[in-house]
Amino acid sequence: MAKQPEALATFAASARNAGKKPKDIGLEATPETKGIPTDSRKKDAAARKVLREGVLHKDQGADEAIDALPDRTRTKKR
Repeated sequence: MAKQPEALATFAASARNAGKKPKDIGLEATPETKGIPTDSRKKDAAARKVLREGVLHKDQGADEAIDALPDRTRTKKR
C-alpha cells in the first residue's frame, strides 16, 4: 500500500496556494510530500519541553528543541 502524503506538507502547500490543496497532491505521497526521517527521541524531547512550558509557564527550551527538528513548512527538503 502506498504511503499517504505528510499532513504538514499538504498544509504548507495549501497555504502557498491561496488556501486550496494543489491538484498535484493526491492520495499518495510524492518525493516532495513524503515524510522526513527524524529521530524519535528528538521529537519526544521537544514534545516534553512544550508540555512542560504549558504547565509550568516557564522557559524549558521548547523553542530551541523545535527549531532543531526538520520543518518542511519553512525550508524545502534537499
